[in-house]
Amino acid sequence: MADEPLVLGIETSCDETGVGIVRGTTLLADAVASSVNDHARFGGVVPEIASRAHLEAMVPTIQRALDTAGVKASDLDGIAVTAGPGLAGALLVGVSAAKAYAWALDKPLYGVNHLASHICVDQLEHGRLPEPTMALLVSGGHSSLLLSGDITSDVRPLGATIDDAAGEAFDKVARVLGLGFPGGPVVDRMAREGDGRAIAFPRGLSSASDPAYDFSFSGLKTAVARWVEAKRRAGETVPVADVAASFQEAVTDVLTRKAVRACKDNDVDHLMIGGGVAANSRLREMAQQRCDKAGIVLRVPRPGLCTDNGAMVAALGAEMVWRNRAASSFDLSADSSLPVTETHVPARHGDFHAHAHEALK
Repeated sequence: MADEPLVLGIETSCDETGVGIVRGTTLLADAVASSVNDHARFGGVVPEIASRAHLEAMVPTIQRALDTAGVKASDLDGIAVTAGPGLAGALLVGVSAAKAYAWALDKPLYGVNHLASHICVDQLEHGRLPEPTMALLVSGGHSSLLLSGDITSDVRPLGATIDDAAGEAFDKVARVLGLGFPGGPVVDRMAREGDGRAIAFPRGLSSASDPAYDFSFSGLKTAVARWVEAKRRAGETVPVADVAASFQEAVTDVLTRKAVRACKDNDVDHLMIGGGVAANSRLREMAQQRCDKAGIVLRVPRPGLCTDNGAMVAALGAEMVWRNRAASSFDLSADSSLPVTETHVPARHGDFHAHAHEALK
């Protein structure tokens, strides 16, 4: 095996079929097949549609990644796959594909955690993560503050959403405003034309008596919906750009304030932001301003690496190989609620290959 492990990663936790190939901390290929258009008319992801789309896209997306990287499947040092958390059916497609490729190629299999992968992907752009690093992960399914030491074995949750995640709130507010799905990008674009101070929307869980690191966006979403409804009932024109900007300002204010507080409270001087909402321009801007003021180094991957992708899974898989972590066994299963403290799922019994052959008899 080369000093820098060559790993293929498969990500199917939601509606993106992502396949990435990484050598060490160098990204060689990042192929994505999205089924977002199939879900748009429903206003959200339909699990059965996502699972079927993964089945159709898997083999051609893997081949496209291999072609882009200029490597053969036999060159790989390992196969990594998201084992959870995520949609159960979608995860099963990715896990089954990874098992098949690992078995056929006689390569080690690594079932890894989706959230830890979102943290590890930053290494592809900014080099190895300092230990410790504070991570703010914000997406359609997660709003979490995580303290990361060794990314392969030491990720500690400090706070999480208690209701709607930030990305989910973006989608719901976009629907209220008639902006379509997914909501994050279109709200971001519309907000650039509005005034973020026009409407004083609430900041959830922001009083001194509230949990310091948890998030709540359900009340904010409801406040936006009621404000818009009142305008429409009164026959007034809804200032869509101002609503979008004011809503976005409320979300990013809470996210960045709590993230910087967590860094200060835990004596951590590096903050990494990941997940789909990390592509939001105002979140990046506000985080940079507050980190600069607090003396914290901010690390945010480019937008294409913030959304779900195979590169992040390959990055964590390569780190597993590099640090000689135990591979998973072939009885690896998808776990829709896999806790972030389980950064990967090692073999439960004995030698990897011996157990793999026994499991598939």
